[in-house]
Amino acid sequence: MHEIEMKPSPKVSIEFDGQTLQANKGETVAAALLRQTHLAFRTTPVTGKSRGPFCMMGVCFDCLVEIDGAPNRQACMTYVEDGMRVKRQLGAGDTGVFLSDEEDTQ
Repeated sequence: MHEIEMKPSPKVSIEFDGQTLQANKGETVAAALLRQTHLAFRTTPVTGKSRGPFCMMGVCFDCLVEIDGAPNRQACMTYVEDGMRVKRQLGAGDTGVFLSDEEDTQ
């Protein structure tokens, strides 16, 4: 039988909704948050219901969060970095893209 040797991972600090958390270097934002029992990552645009990671492979988009001010980031596809600021995304997220009145009427 083979033994699995687990070596401790270096730690990094991230912030989630203002709370400082320790994460393992090399893990995704979703893995770090789930490991610390944060289950709701975003709310839906229409009903405001909570959503969290489902597929963990970038297909379902239920893990969208705001990372360092950028909305609509997939937590399951983004690796943690020291000092990263993560926020729960409320609704669709502000993309910063706005149509002018001219573009809207064409």
